[in-house]
Amino acid sequence: MPSRYDLAPLDFGRLDRFPLRRLPGKVRLREFGRAWPGGGGVGEFLETLPRILAAESLREIVARVSAARRRKRAILWGIGGHVIKVGMAPVLADLIRRGYVSGIAMNGAALVHDLEIALVGKTSEMVELRLGHGEFGMAEETGRYYNEIAREATRSDCGMGEMAGRLLTERWKAKNGEASVLAAAYRAGVPVTVHLAIGTDTPHMHPSADGAALGAATLADFRLFCALVRRMHPGGVYLNWGSAVILPEVFLKAVSAVRNLGTPLRPITTANFDFLQHYRGRENVVLRPTRDAGSRGFAITGHHEILLPLVAAALVDRDRKRPGKAARKRRKR
Repeated sequence: MPSRYDLAPLDFGRLDRFPLRRLPGKVRLREFGRAWPGGGGVGEFLETLPRILAAESLREIVARVSAARRRKRAILWGIGGHVIKVGMAPVLADLIRRGYVSGIAMNGAALVHDLEIALVGKTSEMVELRLGHGEFGMAEETGRYYNEIAREATRSDCGMGEMAGRLLTERWKAKNGEASVLAAAYRAGVPVTVHLAIGTDTPHMHPSADGAALGAATLADFRLFCALVRRMHPGGVYLNWGSAVILPEVFLKAVSAVRNLGTPLRPITTANFDFLQHYRGRENVVLRPTRDAGSRGFAITGHHEILLPLVAAALVDRDRKRPGKAARKRRKR
């Protein structure tokens, strides 16, 4: 039965066709990955990855962080609470000791989890079990210490990050201080800033919460963070790990304030690491601050407990193999 339509299918017999070798291609064999032969270090492993998409971006980030450290440029790390919850504090503490961290920005959740690990060696409540009984977020010590940090910071005219590290190491003598990012940074003299949104952290429910102290302490930290961001000019790096809203917004405002005060912040490198790429991380970290020539933003998707140790190991391995000044002088002779 003939079709009832008055429209016939196109005849492809007259299509122009071209030799495959003449057509451009986005992927070439020389960019393919190689099988891992075993042995060697993390750097050799990274070199076996394809020179395509995220694998190439990961290598480029490592190279840029390494270059920033070598040239003594600021390397800033933004960390959300999940980074602490998945056990990354010892890795970050090692990077602090090795000089890969010039400053750390935390949201309030990261402060809570780091504080609890330092004090009692465990964190991350069973929310679904305790919420129904009205018990979620009611840990007495967490609320008391968190809010004491804010009050002491205000009295001492400093931010929450510095005061948290000071109290953990000097007054409270936290028994798990070696597993605390706050304590490690304080001992090394690396600034930590804490950026709060009132109502987002469990200690805000406690009667010891003082809105004036919390606000003053976190405002002091925001201004300190702006000073750290200014040190990114030129050639510095900002790495955002696991904060989807708070820290990307804070970073964007810091970039605007620093540029308004006359520092162009170019070129810089930014990267957003998360297991989902959200709007604010993409726009406020990767794209908007890096529109100037020479700057570059990256987005790497994956789990912190895999990606952060991989990046850290790649940095250590890369710079372990780089000859020092004395060795380079000998080689020139």
